[in-house]
Amino acid sequence: MNEINTNLLEETVKKLLAKGKGILAADESNGTADKRLQSVDVEGGEENRRRYRELFLCMDGLEDYVSGVILYDETFWQKDCSGEKTFVEKLEEKGVVPGIKVDLGAKDFPGFPEEKLTIGLDDLAERAGNYSKHGGRFAKWRAVIKIDEEKGLPTEEAVEANADALGRYARIVQEAGLVPIVEPEVLLTGPHSLETSEKVTKYVVKKVFEKLNEYRAYIPGVILKTSMVINGSANVDEASAEEVADGTVRMLLESVPENVGGVVFLSGGQTAVEATTHLDAIAEREPLPFEIAFSYARALQQPALRVWKGKDENTDLARAEFKKRLELNQLADAGDYDIAMEYLE
Repeated sequence: MNEINTNLLEETVKKLLAKGKGILAADESNGTADKRLQSVDVEGGEENRRRYRELFLCMDGLEDYVSGVILYDETFWQKDCSGEKTFVEKLEEKGVVPGIKVDLGAKDFPGFPEEKLTIGLDDLAERAGNYSKHGGRFAKWRAVIKIDEEKGLPTEEAVEANADALGRYARIVQEAGLVPIVEPEVLLTGPHSLETSEKVTKYVVKKVFEKLNEYRAYIPGVILKTSMVINGSANVDEASAEEVADGTVRMLLESVPENVGGVVFLSGGQTAVEATTHLDAIAEREPLPFEIAFSYARALQQPALRVWKGKDENTDLARAEFKKRLELNQLADAGDYDIAMEYLE
């Protein structure tokens, strides 16, 4: 078993969980990035994906709001429009920590219909070492957990298998000098209640930390990226922001060890405004024993993408929209957001 450089991991965690900043998830797969582009009538493909990333990564002042950026493999090696520097080098110049998505996607879990198992462990040590050598400082692995009470989902086996993979991943990348972000995403799709969401999320997160300890990951060098506790998207009884916050805080206090490096929230399935409103409500609760922050993808990028539409002449306006979302989430992270701010010019 290789040694873990705990000092390096703690140093990276400290940078990533800097107060008033979040982690930008710019790690959509090529297919997902193309769908985002096509949603605003922009053709997919490598060059337009590069321009899409550049819209956000090369914005002046990014470092005032963003502590780190999770990149996709293609973006990790790409250069910005100058052709002189890679995006990794550009981020390092700004003092933003470069990260990398290392899982290879959620695939059908044999024998368990409608459930997924994330793959990518086989050559992970080699890939993690290569990313670390070329400037990567943290990694991300996402598991997908579906709730369907009528079908008995999630099954214990699917939760166990995904948590096991997250535990193994965390240990492997820590040995390569990368801080692992562990992301067990409990999907919002379905009619389930807030109570069910809380119960399942707590069960999943507890199981993940069991596996992290089993594989001897260094917990202060781990960041949890978790779903908020929200009722299913098809549930007509929409929970209030206060109810979401109460459920999320209870879940965290009952399932996350106090010595974890930090906790960041994902925005999956929420609108940009919902993600910000819920973050603010969580931040207004009693301080948690660990740092929290946001780590959003679509909730930060989609409003700007709708303004940009692939046209260079729209870049400044699109970046202004992106900056607005960053500013509002920065306020929400401190519990200082008000929804009326959405309508101020």
